[in-house]
Amino acid sequence: MSLPILLALFVVSSVIGYKVISDVPSLLHTPLMSGTNALSGVTVLGALTVAALAKATGHKLLGAVAIILAMINVVGGFLVTHRMLKMFKKGTDDGRRENVMG
Repeated sequence: MSLPILLALFVVSSVIGYKVISDVPSLLHTPLMSGTNALSGVTVLGALTVAALAKATGHKLLGAVAIILAMINVVGGFLVTHRMLKMFKKGTDDGRRENVMG
C-alpha cells in the first residue's frame, strides 16, 4: 500500500476509535480497558512487525509512532487496572490494606 492510503487509514481509525471510546460511560471504561490490554499487546506486536519489514523511511517512522502509541495504551491500561483493583481493598487499623473479596 502507498503512504497516503496508510495515512488515511490511520486517520479514519483514530477518529472512529476516539468516537467509540468517548461514548463509553465512565463506569464501564475501567473494566473495558483492563480487558483490552491483551489486544493492545497484539497491536504492539503488529506494529513491531510492520516497522521491521518496512523499506521506506517514512513507513519505518510511522511504524515507530504506532509502537510508541500502542505501548502508551498498554502501560496506561495496566495503571488504570492497578488503580481500580486498589479500590477493592479496605484499610485496617494498622494501616495495611485488606482485600474486600476475602
